Amino acid sequence: MSERLQPGDVAPAFTLPDADGNAVSLSDRKGRKVIVYFYPAALTPGCTKQACDFTDNLDVLAGAGYDVIGVSPDSPEKLGKFRDKESLRVTLLADPEKKVLDAYGAYGEKKNYGKTYLGVIRSTIVVDEEGKVERALYNVRATGHVAKIIKDLGI
Repeated sequence: MSERLQPGDVAPAFTLPDADGNAVSLSDRKGRKVIVYFYPAALTPGCTKQACDFTDNLDVLAGAGYDVIGVSPDSPEKLGKFRDKESLRVTLLADPEKKVLDAYGAYGEKKNYGKTYLGVIRSTIVVDEEGKVERALYNVRATGHVAKIIKDLGI
């Protein structure tokens, strides 16, 4: 389990497969602002709500210069089903080995109904054009989170 990122940190580099199996790297987005959000599982109610919120606001975010990338431990095949079923327009990346989740501090101990276990910590990291962390938000809510980001970023 790694440390949580802080504003000013260099965002860990990554290359992961998207829903079609194509390699996508953070470095491909150099010069653009990127919102990287981490979610537990495709095709679940909370994660669907969050992904749909990002898709519904994608034009606003893109207009302000932000790309949006969602990362989960799902397989590219499952991400493809998720994208197609929900008509998602955000880039979804597969991290089944949880290396990127771990590097971003988005995988670790969680508590639910008094039980402690390892899992994906719903998180959002905003990366600036230089590849540095602008904001690092952990344990975010699936609902209403995108509206809060838009407000906080002054978009």
